[in-house]
Amino acid sequence: MNHPRPSELTSDETQSLRVDLAAAFRLAAQFDWHESVGNHFSAALSADGKKFLMNPRWRHFREIRASDLLVLNADDSGVMTRPDAPDPSAWTIHGSVHGRRPEVRVMLHCHPPYTTALAGLKDPGIKPIDQNTARFFGQFGIDLGFGGTADDAAEGQRLAAALGSKRVIIMGNHGVTVTGRTVAEAFEDLYFVERAAKILVLAYSTGQPLNVMSDDLAQKTADGWLPYNDQAFAHFDYLKRQLDKTDPSYRD
Repeated sequence: MNHPRPSELTSDETQSLRVDLAAAFRLAAQFDWHESVGNHFSAALSADGKKFLMNPRWRHFREIRASDLLVLNADDSGVMTRPDAPDPSAWTIHGSVHGRRPEVRVMLHCHPPYTTALAGLKDPGIKPIDQNTARFFGQFGIDLGFGGTADDAAEGQRLAAALGSKRVIIMGNHGVTVTGRTVAEAFEDLYFVERAAKILVLAYSTGQPLNVMSDDLAQKTADGWLPYNDQAFAHFDYLKRQLDKTDPSYRD
């Protein structure tokens, strides 16, 4: 994540970011990665990352529109006292990370079934057994310090530290958080981390030993993904076109 800090967004860029984040919510619901009216996505607006967009409390992913997204500030100590306060666990996780990590522009936190199944294992690591699982070699962290619902400052600070410089963190007994420079790139990683988890869970279910790649082969395979980074934008654009055909209200 050693990318230069972005400049402040223009009004057009801010609106585009709102639309992309709203699309991510709708798509996550379509893929069955959501959980009731919980879970939360965010995207930084300011150069220091402290001003960010996030979904309002208890709004279902299928209903979220670009205009619904809250504008929050990680330094605002009074945010949880207001009538439109966000979900406490959302504020704890996203406020903590955005307040400390300006290079984290987008955070997607949810409980996809297969990734959450991995998170419930004693060893929730993503073993490199194919191209999808190897995609994340050296790029995911693991937090095993689950302390219940993440609704206090200490929990958020621990998660921010556990993320480190990784793109993905498997949150033991909880779920997953994916970060990225853009909504499209973060969503692509979320898409592939759930596919990787599904592959691994299916492999575990056979009861046979896993054919885990050597570190050298896993790194080579992970590096092989790098020339394909831009496919995230093509994939996300395609998915938005499908949304536009069925329900373009996410853009409102």
